[in-house]
Amino acid sequence: MRDIFHAREGSTTDHVILAAIHECERQPSRGETKQCVASAEDMIDFATSVLGRFVVLRTTESVNGSTQEVTIGEVRGINGGAVTESVSCHQSLYPYLLYYCHSVPKVRVYEADILDREGRNKINHGVAVCHVDTSAWGPGHGAFVALGHGPGEIEVCHWIFENDMTWTIAD
Repeated sequence: MRDIFHAREGSTTDHVILAAIHECERQPSRGETKQCVASAEDMIDFATSVLGRFVVLRTTESVNGSTQEVTIGEVRGINGGAVTESVSCHQSLYPYLLYYCHSVPKVRVYEADILDREGRNKINHGVAVCHVDTSAWGPGHGAFVALGHGPGEIEVCHWIFENDMTWTIAD
């Protein structure tokens, strides 16, 4: 890979390539199904292999609101807010387009309007995933460090960033 991308050993590009390869080749966590994909076709194939043919793709619209205090407006639970399955695809830092896609058991997916705090005007539309079962996560996971809890003790929710996406079974 170093030769293909003209990356000198120890360079920033070399570290980027090695980190992406490590993430793509690591064993999945308990209950996780994962695949790295480099095309829209491969992403669709992976999502439908996990969720079936009737899927919906969701993502956060933009980065608007990410550097300011905001208010959360209307929230809608996907599939009625029930525990469901989803496939999330995260853009990887790599010399070409590469997504790390995975499905973990027991999640809730939400869409929410993000509002400006002053005028309460809609400035973004976000997608969030809540991991109901965190028992297989390592105790050093950033969410546990930040929140002061450990595996299996709490549900962990996070936004799906712009350019990342979540596939769900159609409502």
